Amino acid sequence: MSDDRPSWARRMVEERAARGWSQLEAVRVLIAYLPSDVEIVEQDLLRQWKRWEAGEVEPKKYKAQIARTFGTTTGAFFPERGKRDGRAEIIQVSGMDTVDIIARLRASDVDTATLDALRITADRLCCEYAYMPADQLLVEGRAWLARVVGLQHQRVNLAQHRELIALAGKLSLLVGCVEYDSGRPRDAEATRQAALMLGAEAGELSVQGWAHEMRAWFALTRGDYRGVIAASEAGISVASNESVAAQLYAQKAKAWARLGDRQQTEVALDQGRLLLERLPYPENIENHFVVDPAKYDFYRMDAYRKVGEDRLAEQLANEVIRAGTDFDGTERAPMRIAEARVTLGVVAARDGDLDTALAYGERALQGDRRSLPSLAMVAGDLGQVLQSRFGHASEAIEFVCHLKELRAGH
Repeated sequence: MSDDRPSWARRMVEERAARGWSQLEAVRVLIAYLPSDVEIVEQDLLRQWKRWEAGEVEPKKYKAQIARTFGTTTGAFFPERGKRDGRAEIIQVSGMDTVDIIARLRASDVDTATLDALRITADRLCCEYAYMPADQLLVEGRAWLARVVGLQHQRVNLAQHRELIALAGKLSLLVGCVEYDSGRPRDAEATRQAALMLGAEAGELSVQGWAHEMRAWFALTRGDYRGVIAASEAGISVASNESVAAQLYAQKAKAWARLGDRQQTEVALDQGRLLLERLPYPENIENHFVVDPAKYDFYRMDAYRKVGEDRLAEQLANEVIRAGTDFDGTERAPMRIAEARVTLGVVAARDGDLDTALAYGERALQGDRRSLPSLAMVAGDLGQVLQSRFGHASEAIEFVCHLKELRAGH
């Protein structure tokens, strides 16, 4: 039987069930987050809650408080759908396609339209990070970075020079991420440092913040959790009001979860959630260097898996898969989805279901677009559970061997 309720209505039921709450208990938590000057009759709100869960009416007035009740962002619980076609926008804004842009660059014709086209091209590449094959994106990213860097030596005014430096910084961030995904950590670190210097020169706080975030990410996959916290704090001090700070708080949460400190994990997650609630909804959520509110569920999933909150981690993993999949089944966020499947595998293994755990784990490792260091780190959690629970099962031994090969490959 199909469920025609809105996604937020289904999620209200699933979030409540994951916590073992009755509808009345959920309403009482919600009331605690409502303004103190609002008079609420518990039974009236309970009737409203039942209508919300049934999908009969949308909770327009209480969206932020409902999201907070379940520890996530308003934008994640009540997403604003819509995608931007980067290539179409280049032509719409500047009247140029890629061939035209390159021709103008070769002719040293750097005007406002050319810079706009370059900026949108960089945005397009950052959007394609989620699904474009790493080797292809690396070639294209490096080519555009070389073109932008080359323009700095031409005759441009001060504003154009600053714009070119900022664009070079953004492209360096992208190239560095793909290098690290591809198992080239030394190249990635050099590119990250270049991005940090370019961000400082251009006065781009976001670029600087993302350069620190990359350092935190690198440290996380190496198991240097104190290094994650130090890098995250450095980034937050530079870009405290940029959306990247939310991801830096998330990296801190991941590190604290791995250090076994549940309280600090929750503090970091809540700091990131509060920041995202203050910021306007992003114009282009497909850009890798834009923290869309829905991504916070992905961060929380990782943290809850590490601290052993299996039901919450499971519910969030299913939400990550739904949010990252189009209606036709196309996966828009294959790397997030892969880690969500690993999480479902870990939960299944902890529940004693070896076949389901292996099915999720094997599917997670099959994707064409993946970040090897991140996937190897997360899949390592599944490997540990399989070894401890099913150490003598041949299928588990085979999967663990596959994980070791994956780690060796990056």
